[in-house]
Amino acid sequence: MTEHLILIDEAQENLLSCATFLAENIKSSDGRGTAMKEIVPRYLEKGEVDIAAQLADLVDDPFVRDRLLSDVADKCAEIDDDEYALQLVESIEDLSLQAEAKERIAIRKAYIGEFDKAFEITALLDHPSHALGIIAYRQTVKGLETEARQTLSLIEYPASKVNALQFIAEHYEKENKIEQANNALDEAVKAAEETDLAEETARILQYVAEHFRANDRNDKAIETFEKAKLIAEKVEGVHRDDLLAGISIGQLRAGSVDLADRTLDLVNDPVQTATCLVGFSRVFWEKGEREDALESLEEAYALVKSQRDRDIRDSRAHFAVWGTIAVQFAKCEKQERAIEIAQENISESERTSALAQIAQVSTLQNEDEFARQALKAIPDEALRMFALIGVSDAKKRLGDEEKAIGVLDEAAALCETIPQLTARSSAYNELAARFHEYGETEKARELLQENLENIANIRDESIRAVTLAQLAGIFKQANFSVSDAEKEILKTLVRRAEW
Repeated sequence: MTEHLILIDEAQENLLSCATFLAENIKSSDGRGTAMKEIVPRYLEKGEVDIAAQLADLVDDPFVRDRLLSDVADKCAEIDDDEYALQLVESIEDLSLQAEAKERIAIRKAYIGEFDKAFEITALLDHPSHALGIIAYRQTVKGLETEARQTLSLIEYPASKVNALQFIAEHYEKENKIEQANNALDEAVKAAEETDLAEETARILQYVAEHFRANDRNDKAIETFEKAKLIAEKVEGVHRDDLLAGISIGQLRAGSVDLADRTLDLVNDPVQTATCLVGFSRVFWEKGEREDALESLEEAYALVKSQRDRDIRDSRAHFAVWGTIAVQFAKCEKQERAIEIAQENISESERTSALAQIAQVSTLQNEDEFARQALKAIPDEALRMFALIGVSDAKKRLGDEEKAIGVLDEAAALCETIPQLTARSSAYNELAARFHEYGETEKARELLQENLENIANIRDESIRAVTLAQLAGIFKQANFSVSDAEKEILKTLVRRAEW
């Protein structure tokens, strides 16, 4: 009989303990690692770092083991057990992951305001720039602005300084200190221009420009977008068009249609051009320029539809933007067009995703008939069930709780149609959590017991442990106790694991 960290009696009474017991018994190295990735974080949520560390140590895959130990060390730092945290870090075999774990501890200390300890840890790092940047940001949040300036001066890697200044700017924005936010952004631009990688510089400048725009500094935004564009033009490879498309949308948001069009003309990939045009449509729609919004959207659709198979660089991206176009038509109150375009998409996953989103958008627009049309266009009952959950959530956002529950009832009736037991388990959890939120406790409990019976029929021992741990999370969230009937199922699972 295998020796376990979890006692059999405990495993027969508690869902998470049972999941852990099953995971300990898994013979497959990959399977045990997969199960522990789901289970260990749940012990960390409870602050049980000792057993979390022991479970992580049972994983054979060195990368997964080290990652989990890093998570445990981070939790130890959070609860002020620094000595144990550093002991765990030293047990991490991969040196790069070990350095990353130390960095996480330094950052954790900064977030809880223990700056002296944070600096002690950064002194152990070969590359402390990122951690120093977070320390500077947290010092700013705590009102230690002089100290933050000193910390920023210690940062050697420009990208880390930019990252810190962006966080600092965001903090000032939340505090409505717009002048200080813009000053931080000005510094970020200067630091960005010192970075070595053109792609990284362009992305940073694009991000900073968006902040200038949000702070009503469209002049600075346009100036910064132009700098980003000039750098992006020189980027080689697939990311060039992605950068330029994003910059073009930003220029339009900042108020320059002319600059946005000129930048868009530089984009070569039709998929990125279409993506940009969808972005244009969103901006125009937000401004109330309905005709321009629809015109941009029609242009994007014509572009993706006209692409020949041999010219498509990335079929996944191609069909994804096709779905995005369909959903945007719904947001522009053109539901019939939206459903029509979504159904033309030959990618089943993207087609279903688009139709589910169209159903939600239509519901939010009080267009229930179109929502039903979108749902009916999803032939797979299991996928339609998940779409119904989304529609129920939309009804909740509208404040119509009665109809939200009614749609959930409809979704629950389709649960048994899901052939994959893992997906069915996920559906049971989603439904039960929502019923509980609405005070429908009896329905929630009924679904959760059905889920436990469903999990007992899952053959793959790793998936069984994972889904059981997920079920434990729902029980904890709803503050439910395990019934006697459910304990009998746990006993059966434990006996099977011991055979």
